[in-house]
Amino acid sequence: MPGTGRNVAYGGPMARLLRSRLLSTITVVAALVPGSAGIAAANTGGTAPLARFYEQSLDWSRCSAGQCAWLTVPRDYSDPDGPTLRLRVSRTPAGSPADRQGSLVTNPGGPGAEGVEFASYLSGIVDPAIARRYDIVGFDTRGAGESSPIVCMDGRQTTRWLRTDYTPDTPREITTLMRRARALAQGCLDRSPQIARHVGSENTVRDMDILRQALDEDQLDFLGFSYGTYLGTRYAEVFPDRVGRFVLDGAVDPSLDVMQLSEGQSRGFQLALSRFADDCARRPGCPWRGDGTAVLVGIDRLLSSLDARPLPAGPGPSLVQSEAITALLYAMYAPQLWPMLRSALREAARGEGSGLSELAAYASDRTGPERYGSNMASAFPAIACWDQPAAPGAAGLAAAAQDWARGTAVPEIARTLSWGNAPCSVWFGHSAIAPKPARTSTTAPILIIGGLYDPATPYAWATALHRQLPTSALLTYAGDGHTAYGNGSTCVDSTVRDFLLDGTLPASSRTCR
Repeated sequence: MPGTGRNVAYGGPMARLLRSRLLSTITVVAALVPGSAGIAAANTGGTAPLARFYEQSLDWSRCSAGQCAWLTVPRDYSDPDGPTLRLRVSRTPAGSPADRQGSLVTNPGGPGAEGVEFASYLSGIVDPAIARRYDIVGFDTRGAGESSPIVCMDGRQTTRWLRTDYTPDTPREITTLMRRARALAQGCLDRSPQIARHVGSENTVRDMDILRQALDEDQLDFLGFSYGTYLGTRYAEVFPDRVGRFVLDGAVDPSLDVMQLSEGQSRGFQLALSRFADDCARRPGCPWRGDGTAVLVGIDRLLSSLDARPLPAGPGPSLVQSEAITALLYAMYAPQLWPMLRSALREAARGEGSGLSELAAYASDRTGPERYGSNMASAFPAIACWDQPAAPGAAGLAAAAQDWARGTAVPEIARTLSWGNAPCSVWFGHSAIAPKPARTSTTAPILIIGGLYDPATPYAWATALHRQLPTSALLTYAGDGHTAYGNGSTCVDSTVRDFLLDGTLPASSRTCR
């Protein structure tokens, strides 16, 4: 997840929900991975004062996602007798009730992506054997989707925020960015005062255990993508005896702070762009002739020119640099988007920004000039900035931007991933849980999947998490894009199937293509 102010998140295996993940790359890095220390001893089981939550059952009814229900959880776990929240939960029942193995809870990443919609999609692409044996369960985490959604900006403010210059070159531009970052944080308190301080991942992890019990499962089987791997890791720390079969795809290293995460993503997206550039150079429709280096030079010059002068983009608003960067980052999430990006860059090289503008709109889930299909532009920074210690102020962000950009092919990307953390510099509160390596006493097997060229969750994070979780195995995916399951690798998909059905972990030396 690159910077938390904008959006380049983590995500799952479907192009349909890629926008849910991107809404956080420019908002992502800071949000991608909150710290992982133990949550204060969780009050679990059927003991007071959480007994009434653990004793509830789910009342399922038909909905567009299959079957849906509401789960009640404490708004504040330190005050379990106080106000409550309702979380939206969905399931697609196992196709073979006689062979049913249990519930497979999923999370698409983000943070702030809509888990109900994701689970409905996932149920249609998982291996048929998994669909026969498992109920596929999704839930909107607190603050997201239908689960007490947090709102920090209206549509006009969201559009303005996403068009903000994230590579400020002058004192005035820096002042504008930091002022808008403060307005975003204050907007959460003004518009959603009841939920703003309670959306942290430490609460979501405890919500997951109440959900496990409401599903009548002794252990939690879990398939998490990107930020979802962080939730899975934290769950294994807090509830080690309740870990079932965990698949963590696109792993996050919980020992890294917000700036370390963003720096890792900066390198990851540069690598992904270089691979796109090499591919583009071999295609007849590539806008720049020569090799991959020539393509990267062309992209860099385009972004530099946009910093000074927007491009016309059809009947809509002109294309600004921040939107072009969003389009570039978004396309790195899946190589299936590369042809679309190639075409959009060809148009931009000719002076027309419509293609990049459309990609940016899709990435941010914009359905109209000032309308959005979800609240993720608010939920992502609200969760991400709360989860992490404060990012440095403007001087620190400027220094990191300069350092990360040094020697890179597309320096504006590096600058964006530093300055995108501006909201976390001025956020109104932060979790008491600091970043640190994961520690868990679970004996359950855990499957970690890391992509060699994953831009948003670099492979080094997967290897680090594998070292931190002694019962884990690491499956390496030698392919492009963010996360691996469901993205076309038969090797990856069959490995996940075998693990979920039989508990069979692969050798950590296994590599899939």
